[in-house]
Amino acid sequence: MGSRAGVKRAFLVAMKLHESIEPALAEWIGGQRVFFVGSAPLAGDGHVNVSPKGGEAFRILGPMEVVYQDYTGSGAETVAHVRENGRIVLMFCAFEGPPKIVRLHGEGSVVTPGHLRFAEFTALFPPNAGTRAFIHVAVNRVSDSCGFSVPFFDFKAPRDTLDRWAEKQGPEKMDAYRALKNERSIDGLPAFGGESSGG
Repeated sequence: MGSRAGVKRAFLVAMKLHESIEPALAEWIGGQRVFFVGSAPLAGDGHVNVSPKGGEAFRILGPMEVVYQDYTGSGAETVAHVRENGRIVLMFCAFEGPPKIVRLHGEGSVVTPGHLRFAEFTALFPPNAGTRAFIHVAVNRVSDSCGFSVPFFDFKAPRDTLDRWAEKQGPEKMDAYRALKNERSIDGLPAFGGESSGG
């Protein structure tokens, strides 16, 4: 019985809640090359979505405020879910060095061209022809956990395939692509509609 209690305590200690994105945590997050975004619709039979993102697309704005650059892709699940209910979680994993997983839960908002903060956020990132929006997150829960089972991976290089594709298309074709592919989520929720490219 005692050994079970010890194991339970060990796992409880392995998860920690933080009052905010503290400086040491912010520095660790800034060193990660990839992060993951999770969201879901309100409907019980809707599809949960998880998207991987390159680390250069993320910025910490304050102790409880972050933003990431949303690139044009074949879907728009996160945007549709955030527009519907705001719920979002961002997860960072240590693929090198000591194990760690950090999750930032919060309420997201979609910032597209024409929004008051679009120019502000654009200035924080390198120019990218594929930028269709920014996802701004008011963080309400910061936690870390052990990450003991996350394997080691060596970073080789970022991929530039999406960047080269977006540059080749140009603004008009990008707008047409978003109108065709990004108007609704796979569950039919509205995502993009009428926004012109802002990359």
